[in-house]
Amino acid sequence: MTQDAKAAARKTAFAARKAAHAEAAHHIVRATEHMRAAIGPAADRIIAGYMPIRTEIDPIPAMTALHAQGATLGVPVILGNGQPLTFREWHPGCALVEGPFGAQIPAEGATVVPDTLIVPLVGFDAALNRLGYGGGFYDRTLDLLRQAAPTRAIGFAYAAQELPKIPQEPTDQPLDALVTERGVLTP
Repeated sequence: MTQDAKAAARKTAFAARKAAHAEAAHHIVRATEHMRAAIGPAADRIIAGYMPIRTEIDPIPAMTALHAQGATLGVPVILGNGQPLTFREWHPGCALVEGPFGAQIPAEGATVVPDTLIVPLVGFDAALNRLGYGGGFYDRTLDLLRQAAPTRAIGFAYAAQELPKIPQEPTDQPLDALVTERGVLTP
């Protein structure tokens, strides 16, 4: 039943994200400023972003700004179904290759362990529950990272991706904050 509810929520959220993405240029500058504020001082931090696919909001401007402030950046690498993500070091202008699901990943680079993740999503609700693509990659990864050290997860989305309520499962990992072009949401 929860899977059916999540599938219906994904359909609604994908349509809203597609419509918001059509206005992306208008939203990115504000969303980038809000992301930098949500993360705080970046020097000497390890922050994971992502390379956007389809109509995901683009975190690259925020990642570039964080890199310029002295952060080490990483992007996710999918090792296989049912496995947590690893993160390969990324910097502006690095050579990229196509990874699984069409996401670009650095052609080479060290594996990094982030203290903060900028997390893509399909939808979210006012309680900061995240609806992903259904593979569980971020949930497994956040669970593993949080067992080892404090790790923040900041969702990144268009405000239009908000849904009334996201069905939750015991394995779903919470967000610590969510950033849209309208601002920063916290629990």
